[in-house]
Amino acid sequence: MHTNRRTVLTGFGAGLVAASLPLRAIAADTVLKVVATTGMIADTAHRIGGDAVEVQALMGPGVDPHAYRQTRTDILAMARADLVLWNGYYLEAQMEDVLGDIAQRTPVHAVAEVVTGDALISHDDYVDRFDPHVWMDPKLWRQVALAIRDAMTEAAPDRADIFAANAQAFLGELDRLSDYADKALASVPEAARVLVTAHDAFNYFGRAYGFEVVGIQGISTESEAGLNRITELVDMLVDRGVSSVFVESSVSDRSIKALIEGAAARGHEVRIGGELYSDAMGAPGTYEGTYIGMIDHNVTVIAAGLGGVVPERGLNGRLSAGS
Repeated sequence: MHTNRRTVLTGFGAGLVAASLPLRAIAADTVLKVVATTGMIADTAHRIGGDAVEVQALMGPGVDPHAYRQTRTDILAMARADLVLWNGYYLEAQMEDVLGDIAQRTPVHAVAEVVTGDALISHDDYVDRFDPHVWMDPKLWRQVALAIRDAMTEAAPDRADIFAANAQAFLGELDRLSDYADKALASVPEAARVLVTAHDAFNYFGRAYGFEVVGIQGISTESEAGLNRITELVDMLVDRGVSSVFVESSVSDRSIKALIEGAAARGHEVRIGGELYSDAMGAPGTYEGTYIGMIDHNVTVIAAGLGGVVPERGLNGRLSAGS
């Protein structure tokens, strides 16, 4: 191991903290070991790193990162990694202390905190905090992909050409995904562009594509929806004739069912328009278990559920039957 030291910038919610770490030497014939908190970050790291990296995601399908607490196995994996990538902006709120400890020995990067300024959406409940769900807008995820590329290049500079070429190819896929989303979602009648979900994970999506987003819970799933909130939303569904709501793969559908039952009691039928991937992707090994597939699924299901016109199997014809 080199004795040289370097400064690594690691984001911890409110900003970036400089940590002086020893510069690790990664042998040319070994893979770069990367640990990522969420599946979206892990998949992007895998796409950019290719065969030059070994990526482990701590949080799998259906896991809620807002409430996730690291296991002893997670801590060991991060301690043994060459690089740790996390979202930041308080998404992994329960993990921040241990991430801070790991950052004293291992390069740790809050990759979503590269998104700054007017590109951010402020948190409804906390001053100087922001909505962490930036992956919902592929145009913003371009910035995160580049941050991941840069973090891996810093950790293994001899593989910079590999990371650069793979990142460029991935950015091309993101651009194609963005174009598809623009066209598919524009086909939804303007009056129907109301997206009702379990929690406020889709605000960046709504801003990007001109949808009003209504989350039963707040930005964090840690907040509970009270009876007053349910009653208020039932009134909205009935008064505005909203006929479709959406469940999320990583959040309980209890509140969504309460809305449907409340509307039915008022003589208004509301159906579930489909299941969306919000804070976690689909199953490993499936198309929906990739970042591109996750967003393709969401765009296609939302557009179809709200009266738009989309290909049955999505952008790449790879969505699972029934998506």
